[in-house]
Order: sequence, then structure tokens, then C-alpha cells
Amino acid sequence: MTPLSVLDLSFVSAASTPAQALHDTLALARHVDGLGYRRYWLAEHHALPNVASPAPEIMIGQIAAATRTLRVGSGGIMLPNHPPLMVAERFRVLEALFPGRIDLGLGRAPGTDGLTARALRRREAPGESGDDFLDRLQELLFWDGGFPEGHPFGRIEASPAGVPLPPIFLLGSSDYSARLAGEIGCGFGFAQHFSGMPAEAPMLDYRNRFRPTRLSAKPHAILAVAAICAPTDAEAERLASSARLATLRRERGEYRPLPSLSEALAYPYSDGERMQIERGRDRLHVGGPETLRARIADMVARTQADEVMIVSAIPDQAARHESYALLAQAWGLGATSQAA
Repeated sequence: MTPLSVLDLSFVSAASTPAQALHDTLALARHVDGLGYRRYWLAEHHALPNVASPAPEIMIGQIAAATRTLRVGSGGIMLPNHPPLMVAERFRVLEALFPGRIDLGLGRAPGTDGLTARALRRREAPGESGDDFLDRLQELLFWDGGFPEGHPFGRIEASPAGVPLPPIFLLGSSDYSARLAGEIGCGFGFAQHFSGMPAEAPMLDYRNRFRPTRLSAKPHAILAVAAICAPTDAEAERLASSARLATLRRERGEYRPLPSLSEALAYPYSDGERMQIERGRDRLHVGGPETLRARIADMVARTQADEVMIVSAIPDQAARHESYALLAQAWGLGATSQAA
């Protein structure tokens, strides 16, 4: 059975606060820990009022300490925002504390607007500019596998000594990271929940290009999807109204907190806005347990995904917990977990 996992952005709702969103993340992680989900990943975003996830490495440690079975990781660390040595050492610390339970997902986007990205990177070398993701990725891999002879950093030993980096995944919403992940032989995660392109091509391209390296002996492709589950299709559609309005606003550049269900249901959509929502239905998968199970199974078949990662933007936390529980039951995760 294809494993299911969780991607959490620590959504801030209109009726809550960013601090509460972080506590909600911890509560959801504890909830899904016993449901059979494989991983729990945290995103990195900065200076956005609708999410409270600027420091996934901190939340990874908190969640790993509060759960028993989940692998916990970053979905992802935005590598251009961080010195590679700092990433290597922080994730070595996590791996030392929770051996065999940590993942290092890496992204190349800033996870924020241009001005905030500049503030994050203001201590770069004078004149340094442009996309240096490949340079940073190579350096990060050197911190784990050793620098070439004569490299000035070769005399530095990353701490804690003797601890390897956790498994590495490259994340993306296009075919760039798919090709690169296959060529360097690491895992790959495709962000279908916000990508503007179909998932099939990059997912299959990754698998076709994969070559075994010290990073991984075989490909592992994760498909990240936005999904909302409820006891019935009608109730799921009702719950999804909040996420649909939030997406509509985000596409207009309005990063507001997740609207309440009552606000979303009362929103006076124009005809153009309704058409925009209809065009985005293939990026938000909504339904009762059997409806959603069938849709996810179809995506797995078409993309050959090794794993599916679910992100659910639901302002009501009880309904959010129920969504993950219903999907786990429909997918058979409870039975799989008990058998294991």
C-alpha cells in the first residue's frame, strides 16, 4: 500500500493567532501519530500572515519529541536562505537526537517576497547575486560526504561529529527539481497542491532519470496534494469553501489568515471568481472517504508515486483532525499500522 504522510504549513485562521497555529501543529502531529501516517513535514515561509512556519527545524524537534512513530522533516528548508554548514549542523543535531526519524527536504525558492528574501540573505558576500542553489546544494553534500582535496572548508568538521545527515529530498513544483533529484540520486517531492503544471511529467521524469548514489539506492517520489475529507461529499465541499476562498485571495496577492467557514460561505463571489475556483479544482481534492480514496488512488497510478503527502487547510481543528482520521481509515492505514 502506498504510504500517506502529512505536510503542515501551520495555517493561521481568522479566529486564531500565529502562536495558536504552532500549538495546532503539535496537536495534529500527536493526533496522526497513531493513525498510520508515515511522515510529518513542516514548511518554511517568512513574513506571511496566513502561515506560521518560519523555522521548520525548531518544529521538527518539538514534534519528534512529542510523537513515537512518525518520521519528521522539512518540506522544506529553503536552502538559498541558509548557510549550508548551518543546515548540516542543525539536521545532524536532529538526527543525533532522533536517529532514523528525520528527513531533510530542500527547496530553492525563498518562501517569501523579494524584500524579505533580501533581509534573510543580507550577509551574503558583496556582489553575490542570482540563483546559487546548486552551489549551496553541492556544499551541503560536501559537508556530509567530504570536501575535495584542497578545498578550504575541508579542515572544518561539522558538528556533532560522527552523525550523518538524514535522507535528502529535493522539492519542487516544476520539472527542474525532478531532473536534478534523479541525477544526484536523492528523493523527490512534487508540490501538486500549488503547482501550475500536471504532476505526471515531473514525477515520471524523476523516476526515469534516477541513478543510484550514496544518497539513495532507489528512487522515492512523494506527491504532495491538498485534500479535505469529511463524512460525506457534501460536507467536504462545505468545509472546502474556506480553502477555496483563501486560494482565490492568495492568487490576487492577498495573504490573509484562513477565513472562517461562515465568512467563506457568505462571500459574494462574482462570476469571474467562480470560474477561477472551478479552474483550480484539480489542485484541491475534496470528498467523502471513498470519493477521496478513489481520487488519490488514481493520482498514484498516474504518477507512480511512492508516497502521498496530504496538506489540509481547514480552520476548524476538530474537522481538520477528522479529515485526516477519515482518510487514514479509508486508505487502510490503521490496519497497516496494527499489522506492523
